[in-house]
Amino acid sequence: MSILPRKPLAIAIMGPTASGKTAAALAIARAIPSEIISVDSALVYRGMDIGTAKPTAAERAAAPHHLIDILDPAESYSAMQFRATTLQLVDQIIARGKLPLLVGGTMLYFKALRDGLDTLPEADPQVRAALDAEAALIGSPAMHAKLARIDPDTAARLKPNDAQRIQRALEIHQLTGQPMSNLLAKAAPVDLPFSLLQIGLEPSDRSVLHQRIATRFDAMLDPSIRPNLIDEVIALRQRGDLHLGLPSMRCVGYRQTWDYLDGQHDLATLREKGLAATRQLAKRQLTWLRAIPERHVIDCLDPAASALVLDTIEIALQT
Repeated sequence: MSILPRKPLAIAIMGPTASGKTAAALAIARAIPSEIISVDSALVYRGMDIGTAKPTAAERAAAPHHLIDILDPAESYSAMQFRATTLQLVDQIIARGKLPLLVGGTMLYFKALRDGLDTLPEADPQVRAALDAEAALIGSPAMHAKLARIDPDTAARLKPNDAQRIQRALEIHQLTGQPMSNLLAKAAPVDLPFSLLQIGLEPSDRSVLHQRIATRFDAMLDPSIRPNLIDEVIALRQRGDLHLGLPSMRCVGYRQTWDYLDGQHDLATLREKGLAATRQLAKRQLTWLRAIPERHVIDCLDPAASALVLDTIEIALQT
């Protein structure tokens, strides 16, 4: 009986916002020759550094980073684009004798990589623009009700205010004539050309994670540090070609700051809404993580979290 060759190893470091993913990745890169692939739908955008908590220049100099600052905020980026690019990057990193580290919190991207999304069409700018206009007219809850009539399974797992995912599901239905849930059910299982060790950095006490989120968001708004998040969004608005219908401007923190600059609320409300949106993001990320039973869970609040991640990887490399 022939023995199949062992697949090379890639590492997925997943976790909610403010869970210390960047610190863990850099600790690994210091110990093992590695390259980092960002799995973050916000870090792809140039000029969006503060609100995305983008790795600093020093952090990016400590190890090669990929899929950061690759798009203008006026452009869109899909899970399918991420998957295609990441498969190429992992192959190239392995060929260079390095360990690929896939690091981030955009769980849809991780799912696309593992499971494939080959049955879903690419975004169509005209259809998306029409849906954006309709959503602006009737509101996200009405768009959710519309989705429930044509794709009840997808609507059931989305909240009425989850505008981006609702409109994507409606777009898919318009482009294919089929519910997105049907297309996902038909997706054939994929066989990755590498083994993916999945590590979840997850909090043992969610209230402590929320405090981390608050501390980080307050630092983004700190008026003594310039530019801060408000300055960053002012600069983006001054371009004249960006608006809240774009995925980039719907990122957590940016949308709330945009509304603040439009005079819809004061600074205290900006902070309150920004924190609420970030906590909701963390909640969604943790829900996605719990659906991955084969992941290795490490408490992100443990002072030794980075060392524990490294230990887990070294064991996997030896087996």
